[in-house]
Amino acid sequence: MAHGRVGRGLMGPLLVVNLMVNLIILGLAGWSLNKYIDGQQNHHHLGGNAATTFVLIFALLAGTLGAASVLAALRHMHAWRIESLASADSSATISWAVMALAFGLVWKEIRIGGRRGRRLMTLEVFVIISTFIQLLYLLLLHAGMFDNKYGPTYGRYRNAADDEHGGVTSTAQDPDKPNTSVAG
Repeated sequence: MAHGRVGRGLMGPLLVVNLMVNLIILGLAGWSLNKYIDGQQNHHHLGGNAATTFVLIFALLAGTLGAASVLAALRHMHAWRIESLASADSSATISWAVMALAFGLVWKEIRIGGRRGRRLMTLEVFVIISTFIQLLYLLLLHAGMFDNKYGPTYGRYRNAADDEHGGVTSTAQDPDKPNTSVAG
Protein backbone atom coordinates (compact mmCIF):
# COMPACT_ATOMS: atom_id res chain seq x y z
CA MET A 1 0.00 0.00 0.00
CA ALA A 2 1.29 3.49 -0.82
CA HIS A 3 2.89 5.64 1.84
CA GLY A 4 0.24 7.18 4.11
CA ARG A 5 -2.85 6.22 2.10
CA VAL A 6 -4.83 4.73 4.99
CA GLY A 7 -4.52 7.73 7.33
CA ARG A 8 -5.03 10.21 4.53
CA GLY A 9 -8.16 8.46 3.28
CA LEU A 10 -9.74 8.50 6.73
CA MET A 11 -8.69 12.05 7.51
CA GLY A 12 -10.43 13.77 4.58
CA PRO A 13 -14.04 12.91 5.51
CA LEU A 14 -13.24 13.42 9.19
CA LEU A 15 -12.03 16.96 8.49
CA VAL A 16 -15.21 17.78 6.57
CA VAL A 17 -17.35 16.54 9.48
CA ASN A 18 -15.13 18.39 11.96
CA LEU A 19 -15.47 21.65 10.03
CA MET A 20 -19.27 21.32 9.83
CA VAL A 21 -19.57 20.54 13.55
CA ASN A 22 -17.35 23.51 14.45
CA LEU A 23 -19.40 25.84 12.24
CA ILE A 24 -22.60 24.63 13.91
CA ILE A 25 -21.01 25.22 17.33
CA LEU A 26 -20.00 28.72 16.25
CA GLY A 27 -23.53 29.50 15.08
CA LEU A 28 -25.29 28.14 18.17
CA ALA A 29 -22.82 29.59 20.68
CA GLY A 30 -22.77 32.96 18.93
CA TRP A 31 -26.58 33.18 18.84
CA SER A 32 -26.90 32.09 22.46
CA LEU A 33 -24.20 34.46 23.70
CA ASN A 34 -25.86 37.31 21.83
CA LYS A 35 -29.16 36.53 23.60
CA TYR A 36 -27.35 36.42 26.95
CA ILE A 37 -25.64 39.76 26.33
CA ASP A 38 -28.98 41.30 25.33
CA GLY A 39 -30.46 40.13 28.65
CA GLN A 40 -32.76 37.50 27.13
CA GLN A 41 -31.71 34.59 29.34
CA ASN A 42 -35.33 33.46 29.58
CA HIS A 43 -35.69 33.01 25.80
CA HIS A 44 -37.63 29.77 25.22
CA HIS A 45 -34.79 28.26 23.15
CA LEU A 46 -32.08 29.21 25.62
CA GLY A 47 -32.64 28.98 29.37
CA GLY A 48 -29.61 27.84 31.33
CA ASN A 49 -28.02 27.93 34.75
CA ALA A 50 -24.90 29.28 36.45
CA ALA A 51 -22.54 27.43 34.10
CA THR A 52 -24.22 28.55 30.87
CA THR A 53 -22.22 31.75 30.39
CA PHE A 54 -18.94 29.85 30.69
CA VAL A 55 -20.16 27.12 28.35
CA LEU A 56 -21.10 29.69 25.71
CA ILE A 57 -17.79 31.55 25.92
CA PHE A 58 -15.64 28.41 25.80
CA ALA A 59 -17.79 26.79 23.10
CA LEU A 60 -17.39 29.91 20.96
CA LEU A 61 -13.64 29.90 21.54
CA ALA A 62 -13.34 26.14 20.91
CA GLY A 63 -15.41 26.37 17.73
CA THR A 64 -13.21 29.16 16.41
CA LEU A 65 -9.99 27.30 17.22
CA GLY A 66 -11.45 24.09 15.77
CA ALA A 67 -12.34 25.74 12.48
CA ALA A 68 -8.89 27.33 12.30
CA SER A 69 -7.19 24.00 13.00
CA VAL A 70 -9.07 22.47 10.08
CA LEU A 71 -7.32 24.98 7.80
CA ALA A 72 -3.91 23.77 9.00
CA ALA A 73 -5.12 20.21 8.60
CA LEU A 74 -6.18 20.83 5.01
CA ARG A 75 -2.73 22.25 4.31
CA HIS A 76 -1.21 19.12 5.81
CA MET A 77 -3.50 16.91 3.72
CA HIS A 78 -2.30 18.72 0.60
CA ALA A 79 1.41 18.47 1.44
CA TRP A 80 1.28 15.21 3.47
CA ARG A 81 4.80 15.61 4.75
CA ILE A 82 6.39 15.56 8.17
CA GLU A 83 7.06 19.31 7.92
CA SER A 84 3.35 20.15 7.61
CA LEU A 85 2.50 17.70 10.39
CA ALA A 86 3.97 20.07 13.00
CA SER A 87 1.55 22.92 12.32
CA ALA A 88 -1.42 20.57 11.93
CA ASP A 89 -0.59 18.82 15.18
CA SER A 90 0.02 21.93 17.25
CA SER A 91 -3.19 23.65 16.16
CA ALA A 92 -5.20 20.44 16.57
CA THR A 93 -3.81 19.84 20.06
CA ILE A 94 -4.65 23.36 21.23
CA SER A 95 -8.08 23.13 19.63
CA TRP A 96 -8.78 19.78 21.29
CA ALA A 97 -7.59 21.07 24.69
CA VAL A 98 -9.98 24.04 24.59
CA MET A 99 -12.79 21.79 23.31
CA ALA A 100 -12.11 19.39 26.19
CA LEU A 101 -12.44 22.32 28.58
CA ALA A 102 -15.77 23.25 26.97
CA PHE A 103 -16.74 19.57 27.24
CA GLY A 104 -16.11 19.66 30.99
CA LEU A 105 -18.19 22.82 31.34
CA VAL A 106 -21.01 21.21 29.36
CA TRP A 107 -21.04 18.25 31.74
CA LYS A 108 -21.09 20.66 34.69
CA GLU A 109 -24.03 22.49 33.13
CA ILE A 110 -25.90 19.22 32.56
CA ARG A 111 -25.18 18.09 36.11
CA ILE A 112 -26.42 21.37 37.63
CA GLY A 113 -29.66 20.88 35.75
CA GLY A 114 -32.46 23.37 35.47
CA ARG A 115 -34.38 24.41 32.39
CA ARG A 116 -32.24 24.41 29.28
CA GLY A 117 -33.70 25.29 25.90
CA ARG A 118 -33.45 23.22 22.73
CA ARG A 119 -30.65 25.27 21.17
CA LEU A 120 -28.59 25.08 24.33
CA MET A 121 -29.04 21.31 24.51
CA THR A 122 -28.13 21.07 20.82
CA LEU A 123 -24.97 23.07 21.49
CA GLU A 124 -24.11 20.70 24.33
CA VAL A 125 -24.48 17.67 22.05
CA PHE A 126 -22.29 19.21 19.35
CA VAL A 127 -19.56 20.12 21.86
CA ILE A 128 -19.55 16.50 23.08
CA ILE A 129 -19.43 15.15 19.51
CA SER A 130 -16.68 17.58 18.49
CA THR A 131 -14.50 16.59 21.45
CA PHE A 132 -14.43 12.98 20.29
CA ILE A 133 -14.04 13.86 16.60
CA GLN A 134 -11.02 16.03 17.38
CA LEU A 135 -9.52 13.30 19.55
CA LEU A 136 -9.92 10.82 16.69
CA TYR A 137 -8.30 13.34 14.35
CA LEU A 138 -5.32 13.71 16.71
CA LEU A 139 -4.92 9.93 16.83
CA LEU A 140 -4.97 9.76 13.02
CA LEU A 141 -2.33 12.50 12.84
CA HIS A 142 0.01 10.45 14.98
CA ALA A 143 -0.74 7.07 13.40
CA GLY A 144 2.48 7.44 11.39
CA MET A 145 4.42 6.67 14.58
CA PHE A 146 3.28 3.07 14.35
CA ASP A 147 3.42 2.36 10.62
CA ASN A 148 4.20 4.52 7.61
CA LYS A 149 1.14 3.26 5.74
CA TYR A 150 -0.96 5.44 8.07
CA GLY A 151 0.87 8.72 7.56
CA PRO A 152 4.15 10.60 7.57
CA THR A 153 6.70 8.73 9.66
CA TYR A 154 8.49 10.53 12.47
CA GLY A 155 12.20 11.03 11.98
CA ARG A 156 11.99 10.99 8.21
CA TYR A 157 12.41 13.91 5.88
CA ARG A 158 12.48 14.72 2.20
CA ASN A 159 14.91 17.09 0.61
CA ALA A 160 15.29 18.64 -2.82
CA ALA A 161 17.65 15.88 -4.00
CA ASP A 162 15.06 13.24 -3.10
CA ASP A 163 12.38 15.10 -5.05
CA GLU A 164 14.62 15.16 -8.14
CA HIS A 165 15.17 11.41 -7.93
CA GLY A 166 11.55 10.31 -7.77
CA GLY A 167 10.58 11.25 -4.23
CA VAL A 168 12.73 8.70 -2.36
CA THR A 169 12.45 9.38 1.36
CA SER A 170 15.73 9.66 3.27
CA THR A 171 16.14 8.55 6.86
CA ALA A 172 17.42 11.12 9.37
CA GLN A 173 20.83 10.52 10.95
CA ASP A 174 20.68 9.49 14.60
CA PRO A 175 22.57 12.27 16.46
CA ASP A 176 23.86 9.81 19.11
CA LYS A 177 25.62 7.57 16.56
CA PRO A 178 28.74 8.67 14.73
CA ASN A 179 28.61 8.92 10.97
CA THR A 180 30.31 5.75 9.71
CA SER A 181 29.74 6.33 6.01
CA VAL A 182 32.83 6.52 3.84
CA ALA A 183 33.04 9.72 1.83
CA GLY A 184 33.98 8.96 -1.70
